[in-house]
Amino acid sequence: MRPVKLKIALAGLGRIGKKHALNILSQSQMIDFVAVFAPTTAEFQWAAKNLAQYGVFLYSRYEEMMSHASLDAVLIATAAAVHEVEIIQALEQNLHVLCEKPLSTNIEACHRILKAAREKPQLKVMCGFTRRFDASYRQARQQVTSGLIGEPSFIRCQSCDKYDAGGFFVQYSALSGGIFVDMGIHDIDLTLWFLGEDTVPKSITATGSATLHPELLTTNDRDNAMGMIEFHGGKVAQFYVSRMMAHGQEDSTDVIGTEGKVTINAQPAKDLVNLCHAGGITREVPEEFWARFEYAFSQELREFADACLLDKPLPMKLETAVKALEIAAALQESLVTDKQIRFDEQGRRLLMASL
Repeated sequence: MRPVKLKIALAGLGRIGKKHALNILSQSQMIDFVAVFAPTTAEFQWAAKNLAQYGVFLYSRYEEMMSHASLDAVLIATAAAVHEVEIIQALEQNLHVLCEKPLSTNIEACHRILKAAREKPQLKVMCGFTRRFDASYRQARQQVTSGLIGEPSFIRCQSCDKYDAGGFFVQYSALSGGIFVDMGIHDIDLTLWFLGEDTVPKSITATGSATLHPELLTTNDRDNAMGMIEFHGGKVAQFYVSRMMAHGQEDSTDVIGTEGKVTINAQPAKDLVNLCHAGGITREVPEEFWARFEYAFSQELREFADACLLDKPLPMKLETAVKALEIAAALQESLVTDKQIRFDEQGRRLLMASL
Protein backbone atom coordinates (compact mmCIF):
# COMPACT_ATOMS: atom_id res chain seq x y z
CA MET A 1 0.00 0.00 0.00
CA ARG A 2 1.38 3.40 -1.01
CA PRO A 3 2.17 5.89 1.78
CA VAL A 4 0.54 9.32 1.91
CA LYS A 5 1.02 11.60 -1.09
CA LEU A 6 4.23 13.53 -1.63
CA LYS A 7 3.56 17.18 -0.78
CA ILE A 8 5.50 19.17 -3.33
CA ALA A 9 6.16 22.82 -4.13
CA LEU A 10 7.29 24.26 -7.46
CA ALA A 11 9.77 27.11 -7.91
CA GLY A 12 9.53 29.06 -11.16
CA LEU A 13 6.82 29.40 -13.80
CA GLY A 14 8.79 30.20 -16.92
CA ARG A 15 8.33 28.17 -20.10
CA ILE A 16 9.43 24.90 -18.52
CA GLY A 17 7.96 25.75 -15.10
CA LYS A 18 4.44 26.01 -16.53
CA LYS A 19 4.85 22.59 -18.11
CA HIS A 20 5.99 21.17 -14.78
CA ALA A 21 3.03 22.77 -13.00
CA LEU A 22 0.48 21.12 -15.28
CA ASN A 23 2.41 17.86 -15.06
CA ILE A 24 2.32 17.90 -11.24
CA LEU A 25 -1.44 18.45 -11.32
CA SER A 26 -1.80 15.36 -13.53
CA GLN A 27 -0.05 13.20 -10.90
CA SER A 28 -2.70 13.79 -8.23
CA GLN A 29 -2.84 10.11 -7.23
CA MET A 30 0.63 10.23 -5.74
CA ILE A 31 1.48 13.94 -5.45
CA ASP A 32 -0.19 16.81 -3.61
CA PHE A 33 0.63 20.13 -5.32
CA VAL A 34 0.89 22.41 -2.28
CA ALA A 35 2.61 25.66 -3.27
CA VAL A 36 4.30 27.57 -6.07
CA PHE A 37 6.90 30.33 -6.17
CA ALA A 38 6.13 32.79 -8.99
CA PRO A 39 8.95 35.39 -9.08
CA THR A 40 7.48 37.75 -11.69
CA THR A 41 4.13 39.50 -12.00
CA ALA A 42 3.32 37.61 -15.18
CA GLU A 43 4.10 34.27 -13.56
CA PHE A 44 2.07 35.13 -10.47
CA GLN A 45 -0.91 36.07 -12.63
CA TRP A 46 -0.62 32.80 -14.55
CA ALA A 47 -0.54 30.87 -11.26
CA ALA A 48 -3.58 32.75 -9.97
CA LYS A 49 -5.50 31.82 -13.12
CA ASN A 50 -4.33 28.23 -13.55
CA LEU A 51 -3.27 26.86 -10.14
CA ALA A 52 -5.07 28.65 -7.31
CA GLN A 53 -8.37 26.93 -8.13
CA TYR A 54 -6.73 23.60 -7.23
CA GLY A 55 -5.76 24.81 -3.78
CA VAL A 56 -2.16 25.64 -4.64
CA PHE A 57 -0.76 28.43 -2.42
CA LEU A 58 0.98 31.23 -4.32
CA TYR A 59 4.19 32.93 -3.16
CA SER A 60 6.20 35.76 -4.66
CA ARG A 61 9.26 34.98 -2.50
CA TYR A 62 11.05 31.65 -2.44
CA GLU A 63 11.94 31.95 1.26
CA GLU A 64 8.26 32.32 2.17
CA MET A 65 7.34 29.23 0.18
CA MET A 66 10.08 27.28 1.95
CA SER A 67 8.40 28.00 5.29
CA HIS A 68 5.06 26.60 4.13
CA ALA A 69 3.98 23.88 6.55
CA SER A 70 4.04 20.19 5.67
CA LEU A 71 6.18 20.33 2.51
CA ASP A 72 8.08 17.17 1.57
CA ALA A 73 9.83 18.24 -1.63
CA VAL A 74 10.44 21.05 -4.09
CA LEU A 75 10.78 20.97 -7.87
CA ILE A 76 13.10 23.79 -8.98
CA ALA A 77 12.50 25.23 -12.44
CA THR A 78 13.92 28.72 -12.04
CA ALA A 79 16.94 30.18 -13.85
CA ALA A 80 20.07 28.07 -13.41
CA ALA A 81 21.92 30.98 -11.82
CA VAL A 82 19.80 30.67 -8.64
CA HIS A 83 19.64 26.88 -8.43
CA GLU A 84 22.45 26.63 -5.90
CA VAL A 85 20.83 28.97 -3.38
CA GLU A 86 17.40 27.40 -3.80
CA ILE A 87 18.65 23.80 -3.56
CA ILE A 88 20.68 24.47 -0.43
CA GLN A 89 17.80 26.36 1.21
CA ALA A 90 15.52 23.42 0.47
CA LEU A 91 18.00 20.97 1.99
CA GLU A 92 18.24 23.17 5.07
CA GLN A 93 14.45 22.77 5.38
CA ASN A 94 14.89 18.97 5.05
CA LEU A 95 13.11 18.84 1.70
CA HIS A 96 13.75 16.44 -1.16
CA VAL A 97 14.79 18.23 -4.38
CA LEU A 98 14.16 17.64 -8.07
CA CYS A 99 16.02 20.32 -10.04
CA GLU A 100 15.77 21.14 -13.71
CA LYS A 101 19.03 20.78 -15.62
CA PRO A 102 21.65 22.07 -15.20
CA LEU A 103 22.30 22.05 -11.46
CA SER A 104 24.07 25.35 -12.07
CA THR A 105 26.04 27.12 -14.77
CA ASN A 106 28.95 27.31 -12.29
CA ILE A 107 31.09 24.25 -11.60
CA GLU A 108 32.08 25.33 -8.08
CA ALA A 109 28.40 25.84 -7.27
CA CYS A 110 27.65 22.30 -8.45
CA HIS A 111 30.27 20.91 -6.09
CA ARG A 112 28.81 22.93 -3.21
CA ILE A 113 25.39 21.46 -4.02
CA LEU A 114 26.89 17.98 -4.09
CA LYS A 115 28.55 18.55 -0.72
CA ALA A 116 25.30 19.83 0.81
CA ALA A 117 23.40 16.82 -0.54
CA ARG A 118 25.95 14.38 0.87
CA GLU A 119 25.51 15.97 4.28
CA LYS A 120 21.80 15.09 4.12
CA PRO A 121 21.86 11.47 2.87
CA GLN A 122 18.28 10.90 4.01
CA LEU A 123 17.08 13.39 1.38
CA LYS A 124 16.65 12.66 -2.32
CA VAL A 125 18.34 15.17 -4.63
CA MET A 126 18.07 14.62 -8.38
CA CYS A 127 18.81 16.65 -11.50
CA GLY A 128 16.17 16.24 -14.19
CA PHE A 129 17.76 14.74 -17.29
CA THR A 130 14.46 13.82 -18.87
CA ARG A 131 15.71 11.72 -21.78
CA ARG A 132 16.72 8.99 -19.34
CA PHE A 133 13.00 8.51 -18.68
CA ASP A 134 11.93 8.34 -22.33
CA ALA A 135 10.65 4.90 -23.33
CA SER A 136 12.67 4.77 -26.55
CA TYR A 137 15.94 5.76 -24.90
CA ARG A 138 15.33 3.23 -22.14
CA GLN A 139 14.70 0.47 -24.64
CA ALA A 140 17.88 1.42 -26.52
CA ARG A 141 19.95 1.37 -23.36
CA GLN A 142 18.56 -2.03 -22.39
CA GLN A 143 19.64 -3.31 -25.80
CA VAL A 144 23.11 -1.83 -25.34
CA THR A 145 23.59 -3.17 -21.80
CA SER A 146 22.35 -6.59 -22.99
CA GLY A 147 25.28 -6.72 -25.39
CA LEU A 148 23.20 -6.66 -28.57
CA ILE A 149 25.63 -4.24 -30.29
CA GLY A 150 28.80 -5.55 -28.66
CA GLU A 151 30.96 -3.00 -26.88
CA PRO A 152 29.57 0.54 -27.33
CA SER A 153 32.42 2.72 -28.52
CA PHE A 154 30.99 5.71 -30.40
CA ILE A 155 27.97 7.91 -29.80
CA ARG A 156 26.61 10.58 -32.12
CA CYS A 157 23.93 12.94 -30.80
CA GLN A 158 22.06 15.97 -31.99
CA SER A 159 19.67 18.32 -30.19
CA CYS A 160 17.96 20.74 -32.54
CA ASP A 161 15.27 23.24 -31.54
CA LYS A 162 12.82 24.83 -33.91
CA TYR A 163 13.86 28.37 -34.72
CA ASP A 164 12.24 30.91 -32.43
CA ALA A 165 11.71 34.10 -34.42
CA GLY A 166 10.86 35.89 -31.18
CA GLY A 167 14.48 35.57 -30.08
CA PHE A 168 13.87 34.13 -26.61
CA PHE A 169 17.15 32.23 -26.61
CA VAL A 170 19.05 35.39 -27.56
CA GLN A 171 17.70 37.18 -24.49
CA TYR A 172 18.34 34.12 -22.34
CA SER A 173 21.88 33.51 -23.60
CA ALA A 174 23.49 35.77 -21.00
CA LEU A 175 22.16 33.47 -18.25
CA SER A 176 22.06 30.07 -19.95
CA GLY A 177 25.74 29.17 -19.75
CA GLY A 178 25.91 28.80 -23.53
CA ILE A 179 24.55 26.38 -26.09
CA PHE A 180 26.37 23.30 -24.75
CA VAL A 181 25.31 23.94 -21.15
CA ASP A 182 21.77 24.87 -22.13
CA MET A 183 21.12 22.25 -24.84
CA GLY A 184 24.07 19.93 -25.33
CA ILE A 185 24.11 18.85 -21.69
CA HIS A 186 21.26 16.42 -22.47
CA ASP A 187 23.46 14.68 -25.03
CA ILE A 188 26.42 14.70 -22.65
CA ASP A 189 24.29 12.98 -20.02
CA LEU A 190 23.18 10.39 -22.59
CA THR A 191 26.81 9.82 -23.50
CA LEU A 192 27.70 9.04 -19.89
CA TRP A 193 24.61 6.82 -19.61
CA PHE A 194 25.43 4.77 -22.71
CA LEU A 195 29.24 4.74 -22.68
CA GLY A 196 29.74 4.59 -18.91
CA GLU A 197 29.46 7.17 -16.16
CA ASP A 198 33.07 6.51 -15.14
CA THR A 199 34.49 7.32 -18.58
CA VAL A 200 37.11 10.09 -18.42
CA PRO A 201 37.54 12.66 -21.20
CA LYS A 202 40.95 12.75 -22.89
CA SER A 203 40.28 15.70 -25.18
CA ILE A 204 37.41 18.10 -25.81
CA THR A 205 37.02 20.22 -28.94
CA ALA A 206 34.18 22.42 -30.18
CA THR A 207 33.36 24.88 -32.90
CA GLY A 208 30.26 26.78 -33.99
CA SER A 209 28.72 29.87 -35.52
CA ALA A 210 26.19 32.61 -34.82
CA THR A 211 24.48 32.15 -38.16
CA LEU A 212 21.13 33.87 -37.70
CA HIS A 213 21.93 35.90 -34.59
CA PRO A 214 25.48 37.36 -34.66
CA GLU A 215 24.60 39.27 -31.47
CA LEU A 216 25.07 35.97 -29.63
CA LEU A 217 28.81 36.52 -29.96
CA THR A 218 28.56 39.27 -27.34
CA THR A 219 27.49 36.67 -24.74
CA ASN A 220 30.00 34.03 -25.90
CA ASP A 221 27.18 31.97 -27.38
CA ARG A 222 26.26 30.49 -30.76
CA ASP A 223 23.11 29.29 -32.49
CA ASN A 224 24.89 26.25 -33.99
CA ALA A 225 27.77 24.25 -32.57
CA MET A 226 29.56 20.94 -32.94
CA GLY A 227 31.62 19.22 -30.28
CA MET A 228 33.75 16.12 -29.97
CA ILE A 229 35.00 14.23 -26.94
CA GLU A 230 37.70 11.57 -27.05
CA PHE A 231 37.68 9.47 -23.90
CA HIS A 232 40.58 7.60 -22.36
CA GLY A 233 40.20 4.04 -23.59
CA GLY A 234 39.25 5.05 -27.14
CA LYS A 235 35.53 5.82 -26.95
CA VAL A 236 34.33 8.91 -28.80
CA ALA A 237 31.29 11.20 -28.63
CA GLN A 238 30.16 13.68 -31.27
CA PHE A 239 27.48 16.37 -30.76
CA TYR A 240 25.54 18.77 -32.97
CA VAL A 241 23.35 21.38 -31.31
CA SER A 242 21.24 23.95 -33.12
CA ARG A 243 18.62 26.58 -32.41
CA MET A 244 17.65 27.28 -36.02
CA MET A 245 15.70 24.30 -37.36
CA ALA A 246 12.94 25.55 -39.67
CA HIS A 247 10.78 22.43 -39.50
CA GLY A 248 10.58 21.64 -35.78
CA GLN A 249 12.20 19.73 -32.94
CA GLU A 250 14.75 17.13 -33.99
CA ASP A 251 16.68 15.10 -31.42
CA SER A 252 18.39 11.86 -32.37
CA THR A 253 21.11 9.54 -31.14
CA ASP A 254 23.28 6.77 -32.63
CA VAL A 255 25.17 4.40 -30.33
CA ILE A 256 27.68 2.39 -32.35
CA GLY A 257 29.22 -0.77 -31.00
CA THR A 258 31.64 -3.44 -32.13
CA GLU A 259 28.78 -5.67 -33.36
CA GLY A 260 26.09 -3.22 -34.44
CA LYS A 261 24.38 0.03 -33.57
CA VAL A 262 21.18 1.35 -32.06
CA THR A 263 19.47 4.51 -33.31
CA ILE A 264 16.88 6.60 -31.49
CA ASN A 265 14.54 8.95 -33.39
CA ALA A 266 16.39 8.77 -36.69
CA GLN A 267 13.35 10.12 -38.53
CA PRO A 268 11.58 12.51 -36.16
CA ALA A 269 7.80 12.34 -36.33
CA LYS A 270 4.95 13.89 -34.37
CA ASP A 271 2.83 10.76 -34.75
CA LEU A 272 2.47 7.64 -36.92
CA VAL A 273 0.69 9.44 -39.77
CA ASN A 274 2.22 9.85 -43.22
CA LEU A 275 0.37 12.05 -45.73
CA CYS A 276 0.66 10.76 -49.28
CA HIS A 277 -0.12 13.37 -51.93
CA ALA A 278 0.88 14.57 -55.39
CA GLY A 279 3.95 16.29 -54.01
CA GLY A 280 5.22 13.15 -52.28
CA ILE A 281 4.91 11.68 -48.79
CA THR A 282 5.15 14.01 -45.80
CA ARG A 283 4.83 13.75 -42.03
CA GLU A 284 4.71 16.29 -39.22
CA VAL A 285 7.45 16.63 -36.62
CA PRO A 286 7.16 17.93 -33.03
CA GLU A 287 7.03 21.69 -32.63
CA GLU A 288 8.99 21.67 -29.37
CA PHE A 289 10.65 19.42 -26.80
CA TRP A 290 7.44 18.89 -24.79
CA ALA A 291 5.68 17.21 -27.69
CA ARG A 292 8.58 14.75 -27.91
CA PHE A 293 9.26 14.16 -24.20
CA GLU A 294 5.95 14.78 -22.38
CA TYR A 295 5.74 11.15 -21.27
CA ALA A 296 9.34 11.26 -20.07
CA PHE A 297 8.66 14.28 -17.86
CA SER A 298 5.72 12.44 -16.26
CA GLN A 299 7.78 9.30 -15.72
CA GLU A 300 10.62 11.33 -14.21
CA LEU A 301 8.23 12.89 -11.70
CA ARG A 302 6.65 9.54 -10.81
CA GLU A 303 10.00 7.88 -10.16
CA PHE A 304 11.21 10.84 -8.10
CA ALA A 305 8.03 10.67 -5.99
CA ASP A 306 8.44 6.91 -5.57
CA ALA A 307 12.02 7.38 -4.38
CA CYS A 308 10.90 9.97 -1.81
CA LEU A 309 7.82 8.12 -0.56
CA LEU A 310 9.25 4.60 -0.49
CA ASP A 311 12.90 5.49 0.20
CA LYS A 312 14.02 3.88 -3.06
CA PRO A 313 17.35 4.69 -4.70
CA LEU A 314 17.15 7.50 -7.23
CA PRO A 315 17.33 6.42 -10.89
CA MET A 316 20.42 8.57 -11.50
CA LYS A 317 23.36 9.87 -9.48
CA LEU A 318 23.86 13.54 -8.62
CA GLU A 319 27.59 13.13 -9.28
CA THR A 320 26.81 12.40 -12.93
CA ALA A 321 24.91 15.68 -13.24
CA VAL A 322 28.00 17.49 -11.94
CA LYS A 323 30.25 15.63 -14.39
CA ALA A 324 27.91 16.49 -17.27
CA LEU A 325 28.15 20.19 -16.39
CA GLU A 326 31.94 20.00 -16.21
CA ILE A 327 32.06 18.50 -19.71
CA ALA A 328 29.51 20.99 -21.06
CA ALA A 329 31.49 23.90 -19.63
CA ALA A 330 34.67 22.57 -21.24
CA LEU A 331 32.92 22.26 -24.61
CA GLN A 332 31.63 25.81 -24.25
CA GLU A 333 35.11 27.00 -23.36
CA SER A 334 36.62 25.27 -26.38
CA LEU A 335 33.90 26.80 -28.55
CA VAL A 336 34.76 30.33 -27.41
CA THR A 337 38.54 30.04 -27.15
CA ASP A 338 39.05 27.84 -30.24
CA LYS A 339 41.35 25.61 -28.19
CA GLN A 340 41.37 21.91 -27.54
CA ILE A 341 41.17 21.03 -23.84
CA ARG A 342 43.01 17.90 -22.71
CA PHE A 343 42.84 15.79 -19.55
CA ASP A 344 44.96 13.09 -17.94
CA GLU A 345 43.56 9.69 -16.97
CA GLN A 346 42.42 11.06 -13.60
CA GLY A 347 40.43 13.80 -15.33
CA ARG A 348 42.86 16.61 -14.47
CA ARG A 349 43.27 19.30 -17.12
CA LEU A 350 46.51 19.39 -19.07
CA LEU A 351 45.68 22.58 -20.97
CA MET A 352 44.42 25.49 -18.93
CA ALA A 353 42.29 27.87 -20.98
CA SER A 354 39.72 30.21 -19.54
CA LEU A 355 36.81 32.28 -20.80
